[in-house]
Amino acid sequence: MATPSPTTIHDVYYSSTYVRLLFDYLSLQGLDAQQVLGEARPADADRGLGRYAGRHWRQMLERAAAALQDPLLGLHLGQQIRTAHLGVLGYVLHACRDVGAALLRWQQYDRLIAHVAQMDVRVEPHTVTIEWRNAPESMGALVDETALTALVQFARNITVGAPQIEAVRFPHPRPADVTPYEAYFGCPVLFDQPLPGVRFAADLLQQPLRQPDDALLDLMEQQARTLLAQLPAGDELEREVRQAITRQLQSGEPSLEPIATAMHITPRTLHRRLSDRGLQFRQLCDDTRRQLAENHLRDPRLSLAEVAWLLGYSEHSAFTRAFRRWTGVSPQQWRSGSG
Repeated sequence: MATPSPTTIHDVYYSSTYVRLLFDYLSLQGLDAQQVLGEARPADADRGLGRYAGRHWRQMLERAAAALQDPLLGLHLGQQIRTAHLGVLGYVLHACRDVGAALLRWQQYDRLIAHVAQMDVRVEPHTVTIEWRNAPESMGALVDETALTALVQFARNITVGAPQIEAVRFPHPRPADVTPYEAYFGCPVLFDQPLPGVRFAADLLQQPLRQPDDALLDLMEQQARTLLAQLPAGDELEREVRQAITRQLQSGEPSLEPIATAMHITPRTLHRRLSDRGLQFRQLCDDTRRQLAENHLRDPRLSLAEVAWLLGYSEHSAFTRAFRRWTGVSPQQWRSGSG
């Protein structure tokens, strides 16, 4: 199987079916999900082709965790995963005969659910290790904990017996209390690891699933291949808008209207197309500025005032405030490496 090319920041996304998990969970907690998250639930009719940028998904989880006052949201949310939250892929996995067959299909069709990092499966004589490599940036504890909990929970949902996990690894710092993690996963849970991942006994690959159905599997795989073909290899619209934002920064604050005019579409159409991808113009401006800021700060020939000017800030103080919001440190601290 060909090795996928490395994911870039611009390509990171989660599918709308997966994002619906958060809306469903908030409703179960008695909250108005739309009010908490500040946006409408993804339409059921999009079959999972709606995409949410990685940082957008992280921000949604952060808002939900704050509203629920639940630092363990990822652990709790992932346990509510259901077949429908994985869209067509969920039904493909559900119809497989054993864990090994399901794992193979997950590798084939994982882009239907998310495109964040390369899924690396290592099968050794006694163990299987799944790790996610080449992510362009860390998505954070909430995102990783939701994803790995959902993976383990879904395996438990569809497998005969209780599949045992030998180890779970997270790249974020160890929390003060790991008891809830070990109680759920039933194995050592390691933090501060190079990559997120899980390890389990190789015998689990032969463990049968609860509802194998060859006819349904064939039908669902046909749908999965069709949907996969409809996913663009990259997002030209996002790249075009980011390039236009970069050009506009040379003359001040970017705005959507002139970019839409240059693209020969109406501002309303551009707003809708970005929204369909789970993107917002203000977020793109902010993220583009942050990336440019880091690139400029690596160039020792540029003063901090010049970097601020190149990013369209009329005052150095405004740039410093924005950079602190992005990174938690000042531009000078970031440049010197003390941040």
